[in-house]
Amino acid sequence: MKRKHLTMLISLLTVVALFAACKAPEAKEVEVTRIVEVTAVPAAVEGKLDVVKDRGYLICGCNNALPGFGFLEPDGTFSGFDVDFCRAVAAAIFNDPTKVEFRPLTAKERFTALQTGEVDVLIRNTTWTLSRDTSVGLDFAPTTFYDGQAIMVRKADNITKLEDLAGGTVCVTAGTTTERNLADQMRKRGIEYNHVVFETYDEVVSAYEEGRCDAMTMDRSGLVSRKTTLADPDAHVILPEVLSKEPLGPATMHGDNQWNDIVSWVVYGMITAEELGITSANVDTFLGSGDPVIARLLGEEGDLGDGLGLDNEFVYYVIKHVGNYGEVYDRNLGPGTVFDLDRGLNALWLNGGLLYAPPFR
Repeated sequence: MKRKHLTMLISLLTVVALFAACKAPEAKEVEVTRIVEVTAVPAAVEGKLDVVKDRGYLICGCNNALPGFGFLEPDGTFSGFDVDFCRAVAAAIFNDPTKVEFRPLTAKERFTALQTGEVDVLIRNTTWTLSRDTSVGLDFAPTTFYDGQAIMVRKADNITKLEDLAGGTVCVTAGTTTERNLADQMRKRGIEYNHVVFETYDEVVSAYEEGRCDAMTMDRSGLVSRKTTLADPDAHVILPEVLSKEPLGPATMHGDNQWNDIVSWVVYGMITAEELGITSANVDTFLGSGDPVIARLLGEEGDLGDGLGLDNEFVYYVIKHVGNYGEVYDRNLGPGTVFDLDRGLNALWLNGGLLYAPPFR
């Protein structure tokens, strides 16, 4: 009897073993599949800083037709407030402000150029908005110029407020916030009007001068700039009403935090330098300072540049070659220029403005 039970037990174990052996390949195949899924690693993506360094120069999207901000001079050189910030970024990376290629872009072209990598950074009187920060995929650096939209008209037309434009025509640039801001303000006030949209600022100004519209609208700084180019600047007036907030500044593509940090801290460095009284003319006299704040800013102490992938002296390079924020403003827009723009909101926080930089620590 025991012998019979032993025989049956052996037979049963044999069947179980055979069944397990038959199922083993399937179990092994599932296990291998899971391992492949877990260990798959996406390919590394080269950051923008590495791309710029390997190329040997920065490509900066800018304006070429807005005097004071981005303008192509008769001798082929670029000048302007925004243009100097392009040079500042190049100086921070290469210790050489000339290692930058300026890529003129229309308002309509600018975002596509940044999205496709045609330019590394966009510094072209561009307003920071929620939709541009999200659906367009931009990351903005600190605001370099606080502006507001306004309207310019002819003095002879006796237009003193928006309501006087009822039934009139306004020229505006395509692909900008100005067209929507104008529509919002007119709708809110119940004003019926017509608008003509043009591709470039040059076309807007030409149409206005030709009498094809009763007014033209853009950022107040742009109107101040364009007014100087009219045949008779004194025949025109900018209405006092502010249609919108327009914080203008550099933009990079979303997803490269290091690159946006670099552009941001270049701007902050220029603001901080002005706050401390450090200029392109006197920066060398601040070297060896016993002030730890100045020592960190100019890279003589600490390793703040390392965190950005730059030399620790990157702010020194920027100030030495380009200047602090105030120098850039005065050189392009301030006293002694045809614009003579008051600093206003673009003054340091110490002087009642909005310019404020986080600490270099």
